[in-house]
Amino acid sequence: MNTQSMTGHPQGSIPRIRQDLRRHQAVLVAIAVFFGLFGLTNAISPYPLTYFDVSFMASGGMTLALAAMGQTMVILSGGFDLSAGATVSLVNVVLATQMDPADFEANVALWTVIGIGTGMVVGAFNGFFVAVLRLQPIVVTLATMFIVQGVTLLIMDKPGGFVSPSLGGFYLGDAVPNLLPASVLVIGVAVLFWVWLKNTRYGVSLYAVGSDPAAAEASGMRRMLTVFLTYTFAGGFYGLAGVFVSAQTGSGDPLVGNSLLLPMFAAVVIGGTRLGGGRGGLLGTVFGAYILMIVVNMLLTLNISAYYSTIAESCVLLAAVLAGSMSKDSPLAQKLQAAGDYLRARRGGLLVSQREQVDRRLPFSAPAGGARVAQARPASWWKANASTLRYALPAYGALLLVLIVTQVTLGNVFNNFGYWNTLLVLSAFLAILALGQGAVILTGGLDLSVPWTIALSGILVAGVVQGSDAALVYAVPLVLGVAVAIGFLNGLGIVALGLSPIVVTLAMNGLLQGAALLWSDGTPAGFAAPALRWIMTGKLLGVTPVIPLLALFIIGAVLMLGHTAFGRRIYALGNSEEAARLSGVKTGRVLISVYILSALCAALVGILLTGFSGQASLGMGDDYLLPSIAVVVVGGALITGGRGHYMGMFGGALLLTAMQMLLAGTSLPYAFRSVFFGFVILAAVIALRDRKGG
Repeated sequence: MNTQSMTGHPQGSIPRIRQDLRRHQAVLVAIAVFFGLFGLTNAISPYPLTYFDVSFMASGGMTLALAAMGQTMVILSGGFDLSAGATVSLVNVVLATQMDPADFEANVALWTVIGIGTGMVVGAFNGFFVAVLRLQPIVVTLATMFIVQGVTLLIMDKPGGFVSPSLGGFYLGDAVPNLLPASVLVIGVAVLFWVWLKNTRYGVSLYAVGSDPAAAEASGMRRMLTVFLTYTFAGGFYGLAGVFVSAQTGSGDPLVGNSLLLPMFAAVVIGGTRLGGGRGGLLGTVFGAYILMIVVNMLLTLNISAYYSTIAESCVLLAAVLAGSMSKDSPLAQKLQAAGDYLRARRGGLLVSQREQVDRRLPFSAPAGGARVAQARPASWWKANASTLRYALPAYGALLLVLIVTQVTLGNVFNNFGYWNTLLVLSAFLAILALGQGAVILTGGLDLSVPWTIALSGILVAGVVQGSDAALVYAVPLVLGVAVAIGFLNGLGIVALGLSPIVVTLAMNGLLQGAALLWSDGTPAGFAAPALRWIMTGKLLGVTPVIPLLALFIIGAVLMLGHTAFGRRIYALGNSEEAARLSGVKTGRVLISVYILSALCAALVGILLTGFSGQASLGMGDDYLLPSIAVVVVGGALITGGRGHYMGMFGGALLLTAMQMLLAGTSLPYAFRSVFFGFVILAAVIALRDRKGG
């Protein structure tokens, strides 16, 4: 017999309801915030919102919502996908170049399938390397991002093309006139597809793999197939987003998806999906995407500069991640607890440093009878450095091969001093970045804020010096001081708040982009000082002055990583953070110092690039993100940390620069370099990966 409480509720229903509300708390909060912001938008608008306004807003956020839904699936599996925006751009240019300009009534279903299929091909490419070869998702999708960007530019190098108006009429119109926009219907169908999918065997496996891959495999779930299908399905969502943006624009743009990456991650986190996998869903992501769209629209309504949009998105991302990670077990709570314990122990005089120092070591006595103690013979240099040479030398072997090919193809290499001078000058940028990004990778992290740290530093130094040598005295320290602050904030977010390095540095990149736009008002002014120009392009005894400075930098980098306590702590941290902490290493200080070092190296590159080109530009750092990682990986470093040597990284810098010079001497399009470098880094990760860890 069913018993009921005095209120009429079946026994046990209230705890079950509370449990359901707790489980879906993040989604419910996102929905509440969405409707709250929607009401606020209506309140600050000079006119009441109409059906047209709602339809327009629904269409405006649909591209981000669809792309973020795909990203959510990848994150649920425990991965990251940095190629999402590039895939959207690829689908857009495929449609814009393949549609017949005379066909104003194109088959919407056919081209939608083509767009989704194109995205799924890219997703399957990612899935193969991540699921089958078990490579790190960040490195694979970053390489894929550049490959896809290169292919996109090869298909269409500038905006143009044609997208049939029938596509726009279908997706931007009404499913039910004056009642239901087509965009809302598409989102609804996508959500229903997800509701069905997550209740299948695949959906159960997706959450299990994201929560604990080893346990999922032990219970008989097919991890490899699950991860592969996840990236493939995600690619389909990116493809549909590309179809929709094509319907919106009516043409193609090879860069249309580049701005989606930051808001995409923000939408996922706002929607309640946990970075690291295993918890969340696509419904919350949809509301997260529209929350971001409303925030940006409110800035425009309040006549706030559009330059603040990336700053707002970055702040929302950080706030959402931080709010989602707040708990009794969060790193921030643990550090506050540890700080409280330290202060209490200090007041009570219980710290080891406060105790009386007594030498408790046992006395050592020589063996009886004066017998000699056998001493082990020191290992030869080759044996002592065998592991380092094994991973570092391939970069130099590949460099020799590239030089031979260059000699055969272009001629006049080995006996041409000018070639070697140019090679070293152009390698200087990557060699400097290799130290900073390499130190971060050695700890198991990644610094995605490199591009706009470079750009902001170049813009600042050019704007302050205004061509004056005297101004360099205070301009360079100012720029380096800003870099220290950037690195410190990156490290603090990772150490004190316990946030993912990918999220922190990606958000920082967005903040720096907004700062650079605001500082320069969208158009960088000023130019490099003559002394800086001379360092990068002048001659000193026939040699460009930056080359001897580079030699000093290399010596300092080798000593820092290989012969100092700081360097040893970096390697210890990369091998095992917990073991390093138990060994007495101040892991937090080391991590913060590493990100400061990375920012300083990026700032130095920004200063030197300004001297090399004579002025600064907004996108001057965009071409250095993948190469800064590639030189480290090609140089033999393990992308998960703990293994690598700076001389190998320098060899990687020489190799990539030599390949750039070889490609520049051919008739291949510039966009081919991105494709080439993407495949190079994939090949290097496969060839030099840790076999034990897969």
